[in-house]
This record gives sequence, C-alpha cells and structure tokens, in this order.
Amino acid sequence: MILDIDKKIEQTVASLEDQHTIQDVFNKFIALFPEDWKKHKIAYSKFNRSKQFGRTIPLPKPEVSLKKMIQIWLKKQQG
Repeated sequence: MILDIDKKIEQTVASLEDQHTIQDVFNKFIALFPEDWKKHKIAYSKFNRSKQFGRTIPLPKPEVSLKKMIQIWLKKQQG
C-alpha cells in the first residue's frame, strides 16, 4: 500500500508532457518516488513468503497493481 497515492500520481502526471501513457506515468512514478516503490515491492514479497503451503491468495505483482492504481486515477480525472 502506498500512502497518499492520489497526490503522488497527480504530482507525477503534472511532471510529464501533455501526452502520456500509463507506462510513462509508471516509469516517472518510480523515478520520483523510489522509496515508495521499494516499500510496495517489499510488502508484496513479504506477503508471498507468508502464504501457507497449499493456500493461494491471488495478489497482483507490484507492477500490475501500481499500473492499475494509475489507470483508475486517470479514469477519475477524465470522468
């Protein structure tokens, strides 16, 4: 979980040119907030290690979950 994700995505988008893709925002987010990205990946790793054998709990990879958060934020801004 990334704290203040909406504010951070807004700052990221503001630092980009007019035309940008989800991948552009993703790459810039990682460049602007490396500590948040690192914590996000660590939380994912800890969760994967803590699962008990035979029990599956689907959790998207950190890249997928961050791109999904960006996509949702961009859709909210358009709507």
